[in-house]
Amino acid sequence: MIATPRTPSPQAVLITGTVGVGKTSVADTVGDRLAEAGVPHGVVDLDRLCQVWPAPAGDPFNSRVLLRNVRAVAGTYLEAGARRLVLAGVAESRDEVRALAEALGVPLTVCRLEARLAVVRERLRARHADDPDGLRWHLDRSGELAGILDAAHVADCSVDATRRTVTEVAEAVLRAVGWDGLASPPV
Repeated sequence: MIATPRTPSPQAVLITGTVGVGKTSVADTVGDRLAEAGVPHGVVDLDRLCQVWPAPAGDPFNSRVLLRNVRAVAGTYLEAGARRLVLAGVAESRDEVRALAEALGVPLTVCRLEARLAVVRERLRARHADDPDGLRWHLDRSGELAGILDAAHVADCSVDATRRTVTEVAEAVLRAVGWDGLASPPV
């Protein structure tokens, strides 16, 4: 009997955390690791899927726009053969996680990146060096959002991103969500 390679069932991970913790960079690197391992996948920055102005009436944070776009993009990626969906973004409540999972249509694991606020704020200062208004907003939001996420308990697992490289954090995310067997780089 000839063994047929097992195709993994579709799954998704939401890489979440406060602003400046590295969600998008880590999601991109997780995607790179999956590509190296030959795992069909898609990477999605949720902030980009709800970036519309002005916000539709009754939806000041573009939540409905986000969920419609997630549904469309996830469907397109899955139809194209993706077996893993890697999302970077924030879900501030279990209700938001449920809505996101429903829009994706596949099992969703939430992995929170955590880092000391002093380190996050260093990163934000570097990122917004030429944008004092943006820096001020992000510095204020970093502590506020970390507190919201602490209280909401939305994560299924977490990874310390304080002093690790982006690659080290991405590999820790893959281990935390159980995808490390799929994403071991070829020898």
